[in-house]
Amino acid sequence: MKFSFSVYTLKDAYKKLSVPQFTIVTGLFIICLGTLILSSPLCSSSKVGLWEAFFTSTSAITVTGLTIIDIGVDLNFFGQVLLAFMLLSGGLGLMAITTFLQGFVVKGTKLRTRLDKGKTLDEFGVGGIGRTFQSIAITAISIISLGAIVLYSFGFVDIQNNWERLWSSIFHSISAYNNAGFSLMSNSLQDYRTNYLVNSVFVFLIVMGGLGWRVIDDIWSHKKNLSYKKLSLHSRLVIRTSLSLILFGSLGFFITESLLNSQFFNDLNLFERLMSSIFETVSARTAGFTNYPISLNSISDTGLLLLMTLMFIGASTGGTGGGIKTTTFIALMAATRSTLRGQKDVIISNRLISDKVVLKAVGITVGSLLFVLLMAMLLSTTNTFVKKESFTFLEILFTCISAFATVGFDIGLIAKLNHFGQFILIVGMFVGRLGILLLLSALWEALYKSRIDRQKRIGYPRADLYV
Repeated sequence: MKFSFSVYTLKDAYKKLSVPQFTIVTGLFIICLGTLILSSPLCSSSKVGLWEAFFTSTSAITVTGLTIIDIGVDLNFFGQVLLAFMLLSGGLGLMAITTFLQGFVVKGTKLRTRLDKGKTLDEFGVGGIGRTFQSIAITAISIISLGAIVLYSFGFVDIQNNWERLWSSIFHSISAYNNAGFSLMSNSLQDYRTNYLVNSVFVFLIVMGGLGWRVIDDIWSHKKNLSYKKLSLHSRLVIRTSLSLILFGSLGFFITESLLNSQFFNDLNLFERLMSSIFETVSARTAGFTNYPISLNSISDTGLLLLMTLMFIGASTGGTGGGIKTTTFIALMAATRSTLRGQKDVIISNRLISDKVVLKAVGITVGSLLFVLLMAMLLSTTNTFVKKESFTFLEILFTCISAFATVGFDIGLIAKLNHFGQFILIVGMFVGRLGILLLLSALWEALYKSRIDRQKRIGYPRADLYV
């Protein structure tokens, strides 16, 4: 009787959750479930306890790539398969999965009303959830399979065991497409630094995952008569911004590290330097793979600042990466241009952008900046390091952006953090993947639901503010 009462109570509680709250609860549940399974002897060695499994599970669901264990050593085959499934779950859209689950759990409610009220799922429409899942799945399977085939046949040829080479190809293709950065190799891709094919395959997978299924679907729908002008405004902006960031980021990284004589380009010829610059620039946009150790000794401060900027911008909306998104960045740049020109409206490619979109872009950027700064202040002002070692604020800020933007670049701080310091990064990864606005919306609805309903019916007089 008590069990039946608790089940109905839990079901009623789920019915009352909004979309943001349901997404957060489901995400936490998946992470906890993955933690318990990953820490079991079935999946890992004795070195992987609950805390290590919790950190790794969070990093996998948020497709970050930060880890405090050696994936290829401390996890057995079953553990690595579980990790790959968590990468797929997190990368292909945690919010899409929770929306789909909510349709079953919260029966008897109007899902469209709940979604419209939540205003959080900007990529998945109510009427096309099934069709969207099918499109996402087909796109992911096709690209991941292509990457795995090329890596197995021509890339990881130094791996003699065929089964090990096959699994390594599949796992790294999944990790790269989902912009995760997890590698079965202890030194990431440093052994393939000058391998043009391996670097090119990873760049291709990362870019395809970062563009988002909507852009790829738009391109595919125009395959018979493909024209850049026929693509939607969203697709054109994503492609243009992504290519611009890759181009200017690669040239900027190449110039700064060459002029400042950093160790990153040691023993590399001109072509290898260009290739390595492109790889690190693409990887910085939320992937986290590296072909050379990242530290203050190997990269200049200017280079680290450039990587931090790319990490913070991140991938595109609907993609497998994090960051504030390229569309948010371009909306802010367009709003800045309109302000400098004295225009009242924000225009992009002869299209009027609504004030709602601009306000959302501002909210995402400001909220993300404040959250990253809070993370950095907590790490730098509290006793979060196991050993009393001196780290610059640049290193700390770099690590915080890497966690929040779900990149996975490790500059050497994570292993030297205590549990509290690592927990700060865990929270940063979770918030960064779900989105700062979704988190704030869930908290605001939980604390001030009645006030929100009342404010919707209230109008306010206008006032000027001098800025």
